[in-house]
Amino acid sequence: MNQNAQPGSKAYLFSIVLVAVLGGLLFGYDTAVISGAEKGLQAFFMDAADFEYNNIWHGFTSASALIGCIIGSFLSGYLATNIGRKRSLIVAGILFFVSALGSMFPEFLFFNFGEASFSLLIMFNVYRIIGGIGVGLASAICPMYIGEVAPSNIRGMLVSWNQFAIIFGQLVVYFVNFFILGNHIQPLVEEMGKGIAAIHPDAQWTVTTGWRYMFGSEAVPAGLFALLICFVPETPRYLVSIGRSDVAEHILSKINGPVKATHILQDIKDTMSVKTEKLMTYGWMCIFIGIMLSVFQQAVGINAVLYYAPRIFQDMGMQDPMMVTVLMGIINILFTLVAIFTVEKLGRKPLLISGSIGMALGALGVAGSLAILAWSW
Repeated sequence: MNQNAQPGSKAYLFSIVLVAVLGGLLFGYDTAVISGAEKGLQAFFMDAADFEYNNIWHGFTSASALIGCIIGSFLSGYLATNIGRKRSLIVAGILFFVSALGSMFPEFLFFNFGEASFSLLIMFNVYRIIGGIGVGLASAICPMYIGEVAPSNIRGMLVSWNQFAIIFGQLVVYFVNFFILGNHIQPLVEEMGKGIAAIHPDAQWTVTTGWRYMFGSEAVPAGLFALLICFVPETPRYLVSIGRSDVAEHILSKINGPVKATHILQDIKDTMSVKTEKLMTYGWMCIFIGIMLSVFQQAVGINAVLYYAPRIFQDMGMQDPMMVTVLMGIINILFTLVAIFTVEKLGRKPLLISGSIGMALGALGVAGSLAILAWSW
């Protein structure tokens, strides 16, 4: 067999994509871990003597990672261009790892263990913001990495794996939180007023320890990601941009085979040397809609459900809100699989339209279920 006619290695491609999508898994894990921990965390800080931990502070603390997401997203383009996609993902993995351990043990070095205070709250939020920076980097660079190493005929499917990994990460942490909680109960923070003494004895472990384990559990996949990403190659496109075309061609050959690698490498060089298109080449409406799709995806309120799912289901009258949260995660991942396996056949636009309709019906359903408890299931 002619060596130049040999196809690329799918096993090699899938192995490096699998490592890259771990960043997406961490994205989902970090986003949803707060759902199981927030009640215990709230009860812990309500015992602080030097300030009042009210609902405003709790809302900020639950969502503070999003501040880091904004920072990480803003920095992602600069880092990907200047230090490369691979090194940027290594940075993200380290940030995830530091955030997990720091959120688990925010007293490290500076505070007495178990003593809630305003300064400790600030330190906890700093660690959560650090994790958010990792989320922002991973959310932008993981799809970029996959898109730049994947062959064009399966690029859409492989990039969709990143979304699957995000949803899978959420499902994993729902299970992790469920098993960490075990037979312990969540504190009824709405009824206890200020002071840890008002907490039911069976909820003490959740307040002092449970939320720490939930945040700390992220250190396992974060450490694994930071380690494995060191062994994957840099993307061919970045290598060409820094004058390493020989290395880029070698990687492309392993993925696509030598013949295709030559053509792909030339295409990369052509797209990098010819930059005559203006920003609005395809019209301002195309750019506007592309941006607003991402804005609206967040504006539907999905983060509120992800952060407070057990609390929402409990308010609906569910007897085991953590189990229902796991069920929600399973349904979420099933329809992510539908998207992955139909995106190349049905196209992006029909899935976006049907998904948007589904989000609208879901939002109305949640609102209706809170108003009429008989609708809850």
